[in-house]
Amino acid sequence: MSGPGPGKHRMRNVLYIHQKGKSRATTTHLDVEGPISHIIRPGEITFIKGKPGGAFIALKKDMIKRAERFLK
Repeated sequence: MSGPGPGKHRMRNVLYIHQKGKSRATTTHLDVEGPISHIIRPGEITFIKGKPGGAFIALKKDMIKRAERFLK
């Protein structure tokens, strides 16, 4: 989680468009930064799919367990 920086354009409080060639980005991508790392740890891979009004992020079994612990 690096927060604001050159080439990172805040869309919402935890969502950035990270521009290729700035702040070490090798491709333009979206960064979601914040307490999500309690559920999806750095380096873990998951699936994301666009949906009307946003996106769906699939969680694997270990991620689901962490999400459920977070809810308690």
